[in-house]
Amino acid sequence: MSTRIEKDTLGEMEVPASAYYGAQTARAVRNFPISGLKPHPAFVWATLVIKKCAARANMATGRLAAEAGTAIVAAADEALTGRFDGQFVVDPFQAGAGTSHNMNVNEVLANRALELLGKARGDFSTLHPNDHVNMAQSTNDVIPTAIRLASLRQLDPLLEALEGVESALSAKAKAFDHVLKSGRTHLQDAVPIRLGQEFGAYAAAIRTNREGLEGCLPALLELGIGGTAVGTGLNAEPAYIRQIIRELADETGFPVTPSTDLFHAMQDMDPFLALSSALRRTAVNLGRIANDLRLLSSGPRTGLDEIRLPAIQPGSSIMPGKINPSMAEMTNMVCFQVLGCDQAVMLAAGAGQLELNVMMPLIAFNLLFSMEILKNCVQKFTESCILGIQANEERCRRYLMDSLGLVTVLAPYIGYNAAAEVAKESVASGRSIREIVLERGLMPEAELEEVLRPEHLTEPGLPLRES
Repeated sequence: MSTRIEKDTLGEMEVPASAYYGAQTARAVRNFPISGLKPHPAFVWATLVIKKCAARANMATGRLAAEAGTAIVAAADEALTGRFDGQFVVDPFQAGAGTSHNMNVNEVLANRALELLGKARGDFSTLHPNDHVNMAQSTNDVIPTAIRLASLRQLDPLLEALEGVESALSAKAKAFDHVLKSGRTHLQDAVPIRLGQEFGAYAAAIRTNREGLEGCLPALLELGIGGTAVGTGLNAEPAYIRQIIRELADETGFPVTPSTDLFHAMQDMDPFLALSSALRRTAVNLGRIANDLRLLSSGPRTGLDEIRLPAIQPGSSIMPGKINPSMAEMTNMVCFQVLGCDQAVMLAAGAGQLELNVMMPLIAFNLLFSMEILKNCVQKFTESCILGIQANEERCRRYLMDSLGLVTVLAPYIGYNAAAEVAKESVASGRSIREIVLERGLMPEAELEEVLRPEHLTEPGLPLRES
């Protein structure tokens, strides 16, 4: 592989001749061969947007010459089309704060801007990664701003996916509202419930989680860009700080505002911790729903078999005809991964010292990865599982009639102790609750039939005692 020589403050480094990145990126590639992963595309996008808007803001204040600034903006526009995606190469597990990622972007834009000016890559006497592309910035205000912008970009499609699964669950709640079945608590027989009520509760849980994620938006919209190294704004004019916020709002469409406390915006990872927590809550509920669907569809001959999930692939390499709840299983795996990412974010958020949290690259990776896989998971779970669920009404009805939970419906009329005796006899003899109650003369048949009418079993009230 042919190379060229570039220099940084530590000396010379060999860089691939075809690369747009420079010496500092090459050092990072050599220093951090950790995961084989690259930065998340949304994180690259956000950093490029910041560099473009910073160049515009610095031209507006007169600090950056129009020729250099225009070339940087043009280079950023090219990069935002994806042209240089292979040039952003620093492993997410890198030097603290994200300096290596920041310099990777600075170098790519500087070298491409030089080409646009008719100069050779690496000829930084004309246009420099630090002096020009990074003008009025520090890694320490660029990276938390990039995490905010990237999170905002990732959040919209995730919220849309959650609206989709909520809508699908609500539709199933309506479709299954007439299906009576036995409830189960402690995985034991409980009082009757409608299948639609179960699915309605799932939809309500997702709605609550979606609203929790939406509640994270205001803090993400407050940007600390302009705080530079420690929050004082050293080397960034007040006019630049005001202008870059306007530029970022125009470029992204997000209604961003300047933070009222630049020190706080740099030190405190709470907005990211809150977002990660909201993702965790969503994953917990989504995973719980997937678990329920696996239980309700278990069988078909030796399990509950109250619902049927769509068959999307063969379930076994040895057992012919076996179909597994594959989409629900995938959903569980994704949810577990999101929980692990949240733990990493929590630990990293608490690991800041004094004016800076150096664990920001880890926070960025885990947040954006969580949102990406959760969005993809929810979309597929909805399309390939939820929308195709069917109720096994016959099985639901049979379980309901055999359920010991029916004695709870009768307890207000025959007493708790008598109801318990009926339940014990039903277990011992295998006979139905209805049969035993009538045999013992505990209730007249007409009253028993009234109490056990389907419309009374899953709504508040006492059928024979309502005024």
